[in-house]
Amino acid sequence: MITNIIRVLMTRSFKPLKLTDKVYPNMDFDSMDAGIYVHIPFCKTLCPFCPYNKIKYDEKIIKPYKEALISEIDMTGSLYKLKKNITSVYFGGGTPALMIDELPEIINALKKNFNIKDNIGIELHPRDINKESLAKIKEAGFDMVSIGIQSFDKTSLNSLGREYIDGKEKVILAKEAGFNTIDVDLIFGIQNQTKDSLKSDFHTAFKAGATQVSTYPFIDFSYANNIKKPLGKKEKKKLLDAIGKASKEIDCERTAVWTFGKINKNKYSSITRDGFIGFGASAASLTKEFFKLNTFSVPEYIKCINQGRIPTALTMNFSIRNRALYWLFWNAYTLRFDNNEFKNLFGKNLKDMFRFELVLGQIFGIIKKKENDYELTKRGTYFYHIVEQRFTNQYIDKSWKEATENPWPKEIELY
Repeated sequence: MITNIIRVLMTRSFKPLKLTDKVYPNMDFDSMDAGIYVHIPFCKTLCPFCPYNKIKYDEKIIKPYKEALISEIDMTGSLYKLKKNITSVYFGGGTPALMIDELPEIINALKKNFNIKDNIGIELHPRDINKESLAKIKEAGFDMVSIGIQSFDKTSLNSLGREYIDGKEKVILAKEAGFNTIDVDLIFGIQNQTKDSLKSDFHTAFKAGATQVSTYPFIDFSYANNIKKPLGKKEKKKLLDAIGKASKEIDCERTAVWTFGKINKNKYSSITRDGFIGFGASAASLTKEFFKLNTFSVPEYIKCINQGRIPTALTMNFSIRNRALYWLFWNAYTLRFDNNEFKNLFGKNLKDMFRFELVLGQIFGIIKKKENDYELTKRGTYFYHIVEQRFTNQYIDKSWKEATENPWPKEIELY
């Protein structure tokens, strides 16, 4: 209900949001700068709690997938007369390290087609971290790693259906390898998790060498296979408050709703970009007018690329207001709305497009004005935490579930 009310109020429309099978070749971005995401969908074990697009690792499909990725990169790169500036690159999954020997070739293809400035990051499963693999990753050009620890606690990992690996040792190895940014992913809201065990996880990550910790609420997707369900809303709130207190104990700053970093250390986020290009099965792209999603099926993705076609399965055609709302939603995650950034993208001040919403947010104590910009308050941070989970359950869960079951859906309506 809350998501429906917010959608109607913010979009000024009772019509649902729609993803359709119409393909637009236009890749016009709002600015010359963009991010890149590359999806590697292979895993040796399929963790039941993970909602992301993944399939069981099969060595035979690695080469065809790599060749398809490079072809998609070349096809997309050819749409530009000039190389676009790329401010960040992120390889996610799945388990990208399962293609560790193919990564240099993929990065070379990206550099051939785009101006890669810096910030090349990769998501790593603790199982795949050792001195040799980290050396290969650094040599390929990565300067940031995000390690999916989820928890250092055996009981919590057992509740997630995840094998126990000495995560602390893996973070130490990443620190010794000399990466600029070391992000550790933790999950809160796990059955049997306590404030003390979560705070211990948080402190362990930073003591081992993390420069930032991203803490995500455990969300039970409808197509996941979780035997033990997430804790309730009240319990999650207590755990989120505990993380905030733990961060202050070790001089960390909150850089996003669920992310905390060491002061004066490099920060990184893979989800907050004003425009981005996605490569691989299920990868998304955000342009000036469209949100586009590739087919989730790995065989169909490869087949489509081999036929010389862009593998877009679903597209949302933005109105100007809806595009601005997308910006507003994800910038709220960073705790701040930068008016200059908004004006550069949309040609208007924030208050010109969202005057009513901004006034309402200030009345309810969700945001506060700071010169020409706006910031989330503590209450606003928790409000976003609640809304984002509802958004995930109502919109992301539905679209990903249908895209997983059908590689080429005709239309998905999001109410």
